[in-house]
Amino acid sequence: MRAVVLVGGEGTRLRPLTNTVPKPLLPIAGQPFLERQLTWLARHGVTEAVLSLGYLPDAFREHFGDDEFQGIRLRYVVEDEPLGTAGGIRFAAEQAGIDERFVVCNGDVLTTLDLGALVRFHAEHDAIATIHLTRVDDPSAFGVVPTRDDGAVIAFVEKPPRDAAPTDWINAGTYVLEPSVLERIPRDLTVSIERETFPKLLDEKLRLYALGTDDYWLDIGTPDKYLQAHRDAITGRVGLPPVAGAEEITPGVWAQPGADVAPDATVRAPALLGARSVVESGARVERATLGGDSVVGHDAVVRDAVLLDRAHIEPRARIDSSIVGIGAIVGPGAEIADCSIVGPGARVGAGVCVASARVDHSTS
Repeated sequence: MRAVVLVGGEGTRLRPLTNTVPKPLLPIAGQPFLERQLTWLARHGVTEAVLSLGYLPDAFREHFGDDEFQGIRLRYVVEDEPLGTAGGIRFAAEQAGIDERFVVCNGDVLTTLDLGALVRFHAEHDAIATIHLTRVDDPSAFGVVPTRDDGAVIAFVEKPPRDAAPTDWINAGTYVLEPSVLERIPRDLTVSIERETFPKLLDEKLRLYALGTDDYWLDIGTPDKYLQAHRDAITGRVGLPPVAGAEEITPGVWAQPGADVAPDATVRAPALLGARSVVESGARVERATLGGDSVVGHDAVVRDAVLLDRAHIEPRARIDSSIVGIGAIVGPGAEIADCSIVGPGARVGAGVCVASARVDHSTS
């Protein structure tokens, strides 16, 4: 089976992390998100993935190099102008010559969905399109999809008030499509599959179905969800070990080769210590992910946080519920808190306090 993976977005909600790295290539617990997604697709029988690109397309080619990953052949299709989800799907499928049933997934959804079960459900119901649904506590920020008992879609309701939502099952961004769907998407126009194509199929009384499951599901596209994705990965919600090559050195604490923890430092589960990361004397790391070659200086605290590769937290600094980008430096005694992001290569000066902010340049 073939898949179209929509990875063309700019990832603006995760800036400045995405200023130079596309969101799908940002790591989740030490592994680029897209690698996790491709591994999931391969596990369910996908043999070719067509990457629908827009923002920083060369980064994907450079990352994968030989156009193959985990046995999946990779094809790259670049949109000159953003075409929306439906327009991007049609463009990618036509460029790749897809003329049979195929899968579509979004490049910011981390899930353990049994994709094979979704494909079987689609086939059993002779559907033209099948949508994966997931249940959320508050559907007001999503498009909800009420269905009949057999899964036939009744309607699409976009961002209903919480107390008026007809269901708490939302469109989870993974689809099984027949090639005839492509004919109903205008060529070379910006079209949304969620807001335009699927409702059009429903209006035409075509066989549109949806399957709700309780599999793990998370949209990683905001800072708080990106942090949650790391927490979920290091606690095993998407499988263990959290990243290949990691070993559990104490219950719930995983370390990659070369990680070094001082005898009087404290590391509390869940945690992942990246390759050659260093936790110095008196430092505390709790519920956190440290990237490769990162350093937590003496008496520093990193809690509920993510340090990307080569991040350097200097002595007595404190990182709480925040993200520190590749090669960034947080100076002595500085504090980063409340879902802040320190961008790649930025430096936060000694004693500086940052809360609920984005830092994309050096501060003092």
